[in-house]
Amino acid sequence: MIQKERLLDLFGRLVAIDSPSLGEREVADLIKTKLIDLGISPQEDDSAVKTGGNCGNIYAYIDGAVKMPPLLFSAHMDTVEPSCGKKMKIDENGTITSDGTTVLGADDFAGIAAILEALTTLKESDLPHRPIELLFTAAEEIYSVGLKQFDIAKLKSREAYVFDLTGPVGSAAYQAPTIISFKAVFNGRAAHAGFAPEKGIHAVKAAAEAVTRIVCGRIGDVTVNVGAISGGGATNIVPDRCAVTGEIRSNSDEKAHRKLDEISDIIRKTAEINGASVEFESTTHITAYRTDLEHPVVKRFQDACKQMNLRADLQPTFGGSDHNLLALHGISGIVLATAMNNCHSCTEYTSEQEICRAAELALALMTAKQ
Repeated sequence: MIQKERLLDLFGRLVAIDSPSLGEREVADLIKTKLIDLGISPQEDDSAVKTGGNCGNIYAYIDGAVKMPPLLFSAHMDTVEPSCGKKMKIDENGTITSDGTTVLGADDFAGIAAILEALTTLKESDLPHRPIELLFTAAEEIYSVGLKQFDIAKLKSREAYVFDLTGPVGSAAYQAPTIISFKAVFNGRAAHAGFAPEKGIHAVKAAAEAVTRIVCGRIGDVTVNVGAISGGGATNIVPDRCAVTGEIRSNSDEKAHRKLDEISDIIRKTAEINGASVEFESTTHITAYRTDLEHPVVKRFQDACKQMNLRADLQPTFGGSDHNLLALHGISGIVLATAMNNCHSCTEYTSEQEICRAAELALALMTAKQ
């Protein structure tokens, strides 16, 4: 019942819109227009005032004839850079790419298009369904900034399907990590490197020593990375400042914070040994969750895949999504693959067949009898 040409036209219209994080206005307007055309009343919150963006999150509630608890369907409106001037190309095999100078935006326009096409089919075919909630979020790519300003308490759903995972349709993530970023600024003392180096305190040297003591890579089920180190200004000056930034990920929130404490201790002790001071700060961007594989939200997904002759592939992911935040508010869910591949690169691609499957899966979940 999914109409391929209509779906691809909508996807192409979304791709053509410039869509940086905090600049999703035109995407939001297109979504709202589509919902209104379907007789659905969208609401836009005031989160843009708090985030500095140009639009808020888009929410809608759809009554259902089937007396069952509502389900939440969600996707995000922004894309990573380069996101402006996107042009969609479809080859003879149905593979969809950009022109190579920008991302395609299948992350997450494939998710948005799948949900909207499923809703269109639902309405025009007058298919019985349970109550449905919709949430299209702003600025997800910068650690769910938009959703953090949304009043999640207004959601009636206790189960969610977030359309935002790479890989073939039929894949879904039931577990995702805590992600913490940290920054250490080493403060030393400037001095002339030729005439009086002994009067200086070398901030770059202190920072470099600290970095060598931080174990990076995979440490059990925790990953650590030091992503940048910068300091100094001239070769003849003992540098008095150096900044180090990095991140920690783990599917255990406790282990992630324990590792953060270890890194903080290493940095502070190394600064002290070198006679420097240090300012250390960290931000927990998202918190780990795990949805039980026996939960109804998983079983419903597996049944829908079986109905479509798809292999249901449940897996953990080491990337975050809006569901990390939803889970913190007691909403159980999984993150569904929506035909996006090579995400966050200019070689991103999808296919006509897979986008149609994503829409069919959304429709199957909306009309599920359990």
